[in-house]
Amino acid sequence: MKTNIPVVVLVLATFFMISFITNILGPIFPALIESFDIGLTLAGFFPFAFFIAYGVMSIPAGLLVQSWGEKNVMLLAFLLAALGAVAFVLLPVFAVAMTALFLLGSAMALLQVAVNPLLRESGGSQHFALLSVLAQLMFGGAATLSPLVYSQLLEQTQTGQGVGAMIAPSIPANMGWLSMYWLFAALSVAMLVWIALTPIKRAQRNTHERLSAKQSLQYFKNPTAIKFFFAIAAYVALEQGIANSMSVFLQQQHGLEPNTEGAAVVSHFWLSLTLGCLLGLVLLKCVDAQKLLMFFSVAAALCLVVALFGSQSLAVLAFPACGFFLSIMWSVIFSLALNSFKAGHGAVAGILCTGIIGGAVASPIIGAISQGIGSLQIAILVLFVPLTYIFSVGIWARPLVRNHTLNLFKKSVSNEELKSPS
Repeated sequence: MKTNIPVVVLVLATFFMISFITNILGPIFPALIESFDIGLTLAGFFPFAFFIAYGVMSIPAGLLVQSWGEKNVMLLAFLLAALGAVAFVLLPVFAVAMTALFLLGSAMALLQVAVNPLLRESGGSQHFALLSVLAQLMFGGAATLSPLVYSQLLEQTQTGQGVGAMIAPSIPANMGWLSMYWLFAALSVAMLVWIALTPIKRAQRNTHERLSAKQSLQYFKNPTAIKFFFAIAAYVALEQGIANSMSVFLQQQHGLEPNTEGAAVVSHFWLSLTLGCLLGLVLLKCVDAQKLLMFFSVAAALCLVVALFGSQSLAVLAFPACGFFLSIMWSVIFSLALNSFKAGHGAVAGILCTGIIGGAVASPIIGAISQGIGSLQIAILVLFVPLTYIFSVGIWARPLVRNHTLNLFKKSVSNEELKSPS
């Protein structure tokens, strides 16, 4: 099958945009608290509004892709993203901000569901593993770049230089962080034009892949699917809980300036997570995935303890180190889940993507505990709950296919395994 390079490039750019928009919440978290004059509990509802959209939209997004095709769903997604970003800037009050973030989260959920099959179709199934890794690198690169762009754009807005000079008159003086949402709106419009001008052939689906909502929801009754749903929810809660808390923690505990020093640590967190993915690709060729998941879970726990209770110099190193050891968790959990089923992988993937809703709960819980006991340091310890559950996946997972790569389809299930009971 011939590779459709223009569509592949478009999909990779879409992965970049998903991450660039999603992972700004951590760096701007302290600014949200200050601008809206709210506590950590209410501030936690900003990521809640964004990530709850994944729980609401993931399965409907799959049905929309089946009915409308990938191109139309991508156009809808970036239209919602542009509307959400503009609404946030024009009416920066708490209620509108929650609605705008839900629209942005819905857009990202639509894109997540649409672009993965499109990448396989346009790049060719024989190149899908390689392109998936490249997409993850684009995702990680955008997450690393987003806090740095925020710091630079905020400085320009405050000093009236560069692009910030054009944006400053349109936003309140104490809400310079809104400049990022003008940028998101502009980038979303650019993506709309790019997608509209790009010929995109609909991905082909066989009968087993075209599932109704009722058929998809049936997998919520499967105990194995439910356990992996909670594993994905635990991972996203852990990732977002750390990313959204570290800048506030470093400000409160060590006096670091959140918009520059704190944002830099968040950037290093995502960079370490990206580099960890590269090393993980090598390690997964040599070590059993479940054992590696358990080892990385223990290492992440140790790094989190050092980040919370160590000195300032240790904390700014340990938080990024946490990202390094979180790096392989998503891929390993996802592959173990799909390899635990003989059929219905599309429906299972939809259930797993719904688990991204886990990102909605970590920040409000940490905020509520922090305000209740007066210690963010102790509140962040709640993240050891999802971390322990992720460790347990290495114990109870029973995949039908064991392999040492991120290519989920490199090995096929044997006839004997197909005959074995579920």
